[in-house]
Amino acid sequence: MENKELLKELSLAHAPSSREDKLYALIKEKFSAFGEVTIDSMNNIIIHKEGNARGKVMVMAHADEIFLLVTEILNNGVVKFKGVGVDPKSLVAQEVIIHGTKDILGIINIVKDINKAVTSNDLIIDTGYSKENLEKIIKIGDFITIKGKFVELLNSNVACKTIDNRGSIVAMYQCAKELQNIQHDLDVYFVCSCQEEVGHRGAKIATYNLNPDIGIAIDTTFDSGELGAKDRENIIGNGPVICHGPNLHHKLNKKIMFIGDKYGIPYGVEVEPGNTGTDAWDIQVSRKGVPSMLVSIPIKHMHTPVELVNINDIKNTGKIIARFIENLKEDELEELLCF
Repeated sequence: MENKELLKELSLAHAPSSREDKLYALIKEKFSAFGEVTIDSMNNIIIHKEGNARGKVMVMAHADEIFLLVTEILNNGVVKFKGVGVDPKSLVAQEVIIHGTKDILGIINIVKDINKAVTSNDLIIDTGYSKENLEKIIKIGDFITIKGKFVELLNSNVACKTIDNRGSIVAMYQCAKELQNIQHDLDVYFVCSCQEEVGHRGAKIATYNLNPDIGIAIDTTFDSGELGAKDRENIIGNGPVICHGPNLHHKLNKKIMFIGDKYGIPYGVEVEPGNTGTDAWDIQVSRKGVPSMLVSIPIKHMHTPVELVNINDIKNTGKIIARFIENLKEDELEELLCF
């Protein structure tokens, strides 16, 4: 229940790329029991959980969400916009919040009947304001986010906006809880990274500054069930997914899968021969190179207002990473991290 309530709070918060500071107070409240919570100049939120100071492992989950931006204010309180990462066809009839000098509620609609695929150019936001009054509150360039609704479904499934990637922050919280009463050799830096959705910018900065021995990115991946991705076998409810490919360190992957088997924590595997499209891509090439892993939570309906996840997958993601960290020993690091 604790994880579900935290996921609800995080998912219903509004923190688009470059506005991750909007989550700082909530994350500080929830994570301060585990260590010092700070925020850097880029809006990366960092929690330092002390170990035995025999190395550093960074666990990263991006905090930002996909968003829209105001591009034009028309007559009758109508707003035009551009989106980042949003599937336009999922936006029709959605409630959104325009973040001006105060928050304005709006409804997205189609400009006119069309017989083609919907693009953002075909959509408008109706606010009910006059243009004159609206221009006193919002301006071109203001952020827009989905209002969102948290829905509890059967079999420990829930749906909401921004499960990508607030679900992964909850997994980090679970990991921190698991480690709270465990002696671990490496210091742990939990990073809620900024601007992943627009180019993994926070990952670049945080990894460079922290210079960890190991970097672990937590993100979401596509479920492969009915209506899901057919190029993989990621089933919601079957645990986290360990990604394999050149972006990821094969010995670390082997170790975390051993840990899953040892402790009876379910997991799946997927393959990405190129860019994983996650913070792991930039973690790997920071400074002299950082051995990296990508542990993903399978979800349905990614980048829509109704992303669906299984709460147990979030919990098991945190558990497998915690057990992995517990089993990292200083005298084994050199051999483990050598290709």
